[in-house]
Amino acid sequence: MLNVMDLRNKFRSAGAWGSFLALVVLLVICCISSPSFRNVQNLLNITRQVSYSGIIALGMTFVIIGGGIDLSVGSLLALAGCLSLMAMNLCSDPVMGLAVCIGCAIVLGCAGGAVNGLLVTFGRIPPFIATLGMFSIFRSLALYAADAGLVTTGNTLFQKLGRAAVLGIPLPALILLVLTAVFSLILTRTAYGRHLCAVGANEKVARYAAISTGKVRFVSYLIAGLTSGISAILLGGRLNSVSSTNAGMSYELDAIAAVIIGGTAMSGGRGYMWGTLVGVLILGIVGNVLDMWGVSVNLQGTVKGAVIIAAVLIQRKR
Repeated sequence: MLNVMDLRNKFRSAGAWGSFLALVVLLVICCISSPSFRNVQNLLNITRQVSYSGIIALGMTFVIIGGGIDLSVGSLLALAGCLSLMAMNLCSDPVMGLAVCIGCAIVLGCAGGAVNGLLVTFGRIPPFIATLGMFSIFRSLALYAADAGLVTTGNTLFQKLGRAAVLGIPLPALILLVLTAVFSLILTRTAYGRHLCAVGANEKVARYAAISTGKVRFVSYLIAGLTSGISAILLGGRLNSVSSTNAGMSYELDAIAAVIIGGTAMSGGRGYMWGTLVGVLILGIVGNVLDMWGVSVNLQGTVKGAVIIAAVLIQRKR
């Protein structure tokens, strides 16, 4: 049987110790300082609000572990959301419309991720430049398709999907939790996960070890696109619409921040899905409690930036 020291060492080796401890301390401070924060409904609202960018953060974790970055995920969400809602509105049957919407969003998300992966792996364009270019292209296509407006739908099933809950837990939060567990297993228990860490740590050595570095990185961008499509469905269902101008705005920055706070190395080679989940919750709690404390919205970005910098400094020292 493992003793306490063994458990602590295993938890530390999982990379989640520091971020989890920070989350616990933050929760204690918030619960003491604000009675409204302790309200169960408020806590459930936090989990719902962070789920949309949180799901994208899980896909971003794969990309960053592989030594890349994806700045286009927010714009891809907007494009997938707008086009999938348009496709759904063409169907008179609500069930068929919902199926078409989900299928289109996932296919479009994967297609966008595949384009990024091809540019980075086969086009040999630096990930920052490639995804920055696609950031503009995806957003521009969304604006063109929706005429720079809002795409709405009257599908009642779609509305119910966005507001659904299982045992009181919002559906987006439950999907975030399930995806975290699935992606964690892929990262830690499969050959692909080991190959991804090897490519991110040292691409040349991984190539000498007969690892197909291009395919490994391509799949990481494909997963990031998939998570953008899933998030587009959930966000559209919550709002009953998708804005071509604002949907997914700054989600890429929130996702990167959550990944960093969760202990994933920006240089690649090491990362933790559960740590990313903790990072997502930390950012959501910080934003929520600042509102309750009456801190100006214009200053909340300062606090978020300080949290990110502190996480990087701690990671560097470690």
